[in-house]
Amino acid sequence: MAKTKATFVCQGCAATYTKWQGKCDGCGEWNTIVEEAARGPLPKGATGGKGGRKIAFVGLRGQTAAPPRRKTGIGELDRVCGGGLVAGSAILVGGDPGIGKSTLLLQACAGLAKASCAYITGEEAIDQVRLRAARLGLDSAPVHLAAATNVRDIVASLESMPTLDVAVIDSIQTMYADTVDSAPGTVTQVRTCAHELIQVAKRQGFALFLVGHVTKEGTLAGPRVLEHMVDTVLYFEGDRGHQFRILRAVKNRFGPTDEIGVFEMTDMGLREVANPSALFLAERRGNVSGSCVFAGIEGTRPVLVEIQALVAPTSFGTPRRAVVGWDMGRLNMVTAVLEARCGVALGSNDIYLNVAGGLRIQEPAADLAVAAALLSALSGEPVPAEAVVFGEIGLSGEVRAVAQRDMRLKEAGKLGFKRAWAPKLSSASDKRAGKPNGEIAVKDIGHVQDIVTQFGIDGGFRSGTGH
Repeated sequence: MAKTKATFVCQGCAATYTKWQGKCDGCGEWNTIVEEAARGPLPKGATGGKGGRKIAFVGLRGQTAAPPRRKTGIGELDRVCGGGLVAGSAILVGGDPGIGKSTLLLQACAGLAKASCAYITGEEAIDQVRLRAARLGLDSAPVHLAAATNVRDIVASLESMPTLDVAVIDSIQTMYADTVDSAPGTVTQVRTCAHELIQVAKRQGFALFLVGHVTKEGTLAGPRVLEHMVDTVLYFEGDRGHQFRILRAVKNRFGPTDEIGVFEMTDMGLREVANPSALFLAERRGNVSGSCVFAGIEGTRPVLVEIQALVAPTSFGTPRRAVVGWDMGRLNMVTAVLEARCGVALGSNDIYLNVAGGLRIQEPAADLAVAAALLSALSGEPVPAEAVVFGEIGLSGEVRAVAQRDMRLKEAGKLGFKRAWAPKLSSASDKRAGKPNGEIAVKDIGHVQDIVTQFGIDGGFRSGTGH
């Protein structure tokens, strides 16, 4: 009998080695290399070759109808998934521990009217899930509940349910395949278990939810190929110190990406937020320096959030920079532009920036709002309470146009805002498109110096940096 050859696989990037070592050369992580037994050779002819069959090729034009959708009863979840669940699709849901992933999926299973749902947990006992269901008032929902970790048993059970519509696996890192000689949660186990579960979902035609753990960096644990295997990847975000939760789609084969759904965590579970802008601005106080309202776009939805800044003289040799909800690199860029192009002295101050409500902003259109908040905090002059701000700042200080200007202004008008600081319209067609929003007085901002002038800061242009 041939001796089984062992390989050493990095649990972070799936790089393989012939012997163990402390640091992975592929991703640079320490103590992530684990010994795994290599698979034996495939039987002769299993990889195709001379015995393979020809595959059929077709043209791009066809009569295939759009896939039917199944509503979960949770409008925000349906929005993020592209309008509902598609039969045979695989959805990966990731998020920090305790953020509410299991609660959301349990509510989704209970909300699926006249559907057969199976909830399989590998992390909790059945009684623990029942306690959560009773607390949420869902204990009478017709959900098939089971606790199992062996993928062979799970696949056999799912195949014996021909009328199954939705299945939830909580979580994929706890599952194991007895054909693989490695511990649950390793790269090989996660990849193998996910492949087996996705294949049975495609064959049986039910929607599959896979709950995934995240690393300390906030990315999904396991091999990167896991995100390629599934049809949709959803991140459940939020700070446990806030009641708001954001469900964000970063990949979706059946709908738009970067779509978000907003929830509020309550004693009775997750509650949908139909108007997140009003909720994010509910505790905003007007006429306070360092506060600015940003009109952003998350997926297809306009969202207004408050950006708060605090600028204070530093007591250390190196000023501090702290950011919550935005990118630190873009904050450094905005401060550098203000100093180099406008002569605003920020280098000797500590800067603290916060996006109120726990939302994380990713689009560059927030540059101008951040600059306005910083200048307001530095000068002590508040941004007008009825004004919203948006625009992208270039390295030469110019303010560039952003997409979906009208949608941002329309959302601001709904919430009672009367003014906007926005980039100049770049063409005649854009100007015609902006006419329906005439109820909002838009001040065109062509250069960041225009914002500096609003707050009476006489930094002045440095030599050779005029616009």
